[in-house]
Amino acid sequence: MMLDWKKHGLFVCVLYMLLPLLCFCATFVPSDNYLIDCGSTTTTSVGNRNFSSDSFHKKLLSTQQEILASTSSKSVSDVGDESPLYQTARIFTGSSKYTFPINQKGRHWIRFYFFPFIYDRYNLNAAKFSVATQTFVLLSGFTAQKSPVMKEYSINVNTDTLVITFKPSDDSVAFVNAIEVVSVPDELIADEAPTLSPVSTFSGLGFQALETVWRVNMGGPVVTSGEDPLYRTWISDQKYLLESSLANDVSNLVGVDFADGGPTENIAPRSVYGTVAEMNTNTSGGDANLNFNVTWQFDTEPGFQYLVRTHFCDIVSKGLNTLYFNVYIDSLTVVKDLDLASKSSNVLSVPYYQDSVTPLADGNKLRVSIGPSPLSKDSPNAILNGLEILKMNNSIGSLSADAASGAGGTTSGSSSSKVGVIAGVSVGVVSVLVLAGVCCVLCRKKKRLARQRQSKTWIPLSVNDATSHTMGSKYSNGTTISAASNFEYRVPFAEVQEGTNNFDESWVIGVGGFGKVYKGELRDGRKVAVKRGNPRSQQGIAEFRTEIEMLSQFRHRHLVSLIGYCDENNEMILIYEYMEKGTLKGHLYGLGLPSLSWKERLDICIGSARGLHYLHTGYAKAVIHRDVKSANILLDENLMAKVADFGLSKTGPELDQTHVSTAVKGSFGYLDPEYFRRQQLTEKSDVYSFGVVLFEVLCARPVIDPSLPREMVNLAEWAMKYQKKGQLEQIIDTALQGKIKADSLRKFAETAEKCLADYGVDRPSMGDVLWNLEYALQLQEAVVQGDPEENSTNMIGELSPQVNNFNQDANVSSSASAVPFEASTVDDLSGVSMSRVFSQLVKSEGR
Repeated sequence: MMLDWKKHGLFVCVLYMLLPLLCFCATFVPSDNYLIDCGSTTTTSVGNRNFSSDSFHKKLLSTQQEILASTSSKSVSDVGDESPLYQTARIFTGSSKYTFPINQKGRHWIRFYFFPFIYDRYNLNAAKFSVATQTFVLLSGFTAQKSPVMKEYSINVNTDTLVITFKPSDDSVAFVNAIEVVSVPDELIADEAPTLSPVSTFSGLGFQALETVWRVNMGGPVVTSGEDPLYRTWISDQKYLLESSLANDVSNLVGVDFADGGPTENIAPRSVYGTVAEMNTNTSGGDANLNFNVTWQFDTEPGFQYLVRTHFCDIVSKGLNTLYFNVYIDSLTVVKDLDLASKSSNVLSVPYYQDSVTPLADGNKLRVSIGPSPLSKDSPNAILNGLEILKMNNSIGSLSADAASGAGGTTSGSSSSKVGVIAGVSVGVVSVLVLAGVCCVLCRKKKRLARQRQSKTWIPLSVNDATSHTMGSKYSNGTTISAASNFEYRVPFAEVQEGTNNFDESWVIGVGGFGKVYKGELRDGRKVAVKRGNPRSQQGIAEFRTEIEMLSQFRHRHLVSLIGYCDENNEMILIYEYMEKGTLKGHLYGLGLPSLSWKERLDICIGSARGLHYLHTGYAKAVIHRDVKSANILLDENLMAKVADFGLSKTGPELDQTHVSTAVKGSFGYLDPEYFRRQQLTEKSDVYSFGVVLFEVLCARPVIDPSLPREMVNLAEWAMKYQKKGQLEQIIDTALQGKIKADSLRKFAETAEKCLADYGVDRPSMGDVLWNLEYALQLQEAVVQGDPEENSTNMIGELSPQVNNFNQDANVSSSASAVPFEASTVDDLSGVSMSRVFSQLVKSEGR
């Protein structure tokens, strides 16, 4: 039975009353369910939920002074059940925190209720403030509207407490009327979703912070929070239709079939799946050959990616396989020839949803459209039941453009604007006291490092009562790693010895700064790569610990997996999954392996970029690899790339910082010159190194080759000279000559060029690099009509380089593989020839 809800409002209301009887799924019971009415002195009932006064939870709140505000304003009476929450507020005159104990780690709703009013001498209409958790900036420079508003966020909480900090701006105040911190089902957000352009997969959604920008019920009325099992509000779609006459509303709440294995009401309630907007066939005067789209338009914020979830339930078709339609976001296709019956084992009226990640938005509008497919010749139609648009945090963990303008993309403009971008998430001006504190820290670090360098003692991990591993040396305090997170990775030395045939030298498959790498096999039959630390190596306990900590936290198809480690008998052994095809470097030059095709090289670069992008964005804080090079990109039996060697990795800056000040470490030829000059590490340091790898992939030669003429020694310098002249095709690998389409080479070269910009602020994010590489692959695989010469590398046009070249002023030892620098040894070297400095600081024994 199909009903027009506008014409049958009474019947629809009766159905809404019966919804609890029709629900298929069991009610979700959140492990954490904090409902706080801020500023109130009593408990406030909202529907069937009770919001407690934060005065009852003194342990949750840390603030300078108690300011409880209230209003008798009638302007909040029209916001529904939540109206009582807006009658009171807590005001903060300084930085204040709510600390919520977390019973079950995982994704949580965080909802804030804001309604400004005048209380005593505080005009909340003028309040300006920021709100942040330990890992994400949610609001920055926020000023509440003059009408009630609820801001909703979805965050993966992986700590035992969730700390929410309110910080007033300048001489202003902060305030909040109510807060919710509530667990949500794990099924709500998957870890991966298709991206729109080019078509690929976005990994790491589970670690993204999301802000609900729009949640819309197509073809139906407002769905209030009391009608949704997760207390979401779904607004009506009517005012967002560009041409309302093109859409027809249909309702059939009873017909929705929440089948086993499909979406439950936790994804969207029956009241959303039971109403639909379809194409209005009456607009054509009876013509069955409809050729139009139904389009909705929404305001969005530039500079962010969005997770767009479209909800479907075929409650309009009379039979199977009769409805085929297309779905678009802006000008990009989300899904083509969608047949909902095929998604539900040929059962009608079963809910289905599609997630899509948009490219970085450069405008302030987002359009969602549905239209007929050519497969529906007899009765063309298209439907949409619901829509959610969720903003994703940028590369520095912010959901606020005010916190970091331009983050995630390339920027241009004056030097002052670049400084503004670098300042990013910093809220206040750096004071002299902070600088003095930093100096003190650096001095202490310098002394500690000097003491450590005096010692040649190799002190491995020790097991304390089989509960934790304490790492350190006789000169430093040990850092305990919990057994819960790492003990399961511990492999007995006897098993390692057996699996490598007692470290048979004929089983060695590589040698690095840490030590030799052996091929091995564990007792369960798994092939592994065993990296055995060399006590004489400059790399030691810190790198060993970092590798374990990093790889035991991360799991990604483009990151090498840690199988285990061994610290018995004064050993430092790391055990990884075995990568059959070895290193990318080995396939480019030196080992005589078969040459890689251009498509294979592009796939490897794309996979590596995905792994690095995950490191930069997929966790609470960015992880900076610090040693990106072709030797650390490994290939499995299918030539799928995985990033390896995390011994030098560093977690990114805190939310109120733009960089990490640290000793310069990395591999010679790949090192970011800005990082070297200033000892300021950011994700863009990895981007620079990856740019060198891109030219290495294209030219198939070492990044430093002292045997070559002086102008050719440094690959980055040499390649950029030809890039400036638009003659890059002259120096590419001879095996690729005539096999790369001009557009693909141009896009690839432009990407590498931007990665090598002198200043990090001018370099793209790894997400942008990934996008461009996937586009280069699409250009290579595209079938182009016309003169074959148009697709050859002979036609590449002149590109505008943005990277200044180095002057190679000295010969460089061919044995140089890495450069260890300490923060105390190098001052700001702006303007100094990097090649000259490098030639004086090369060491061959490690990083």
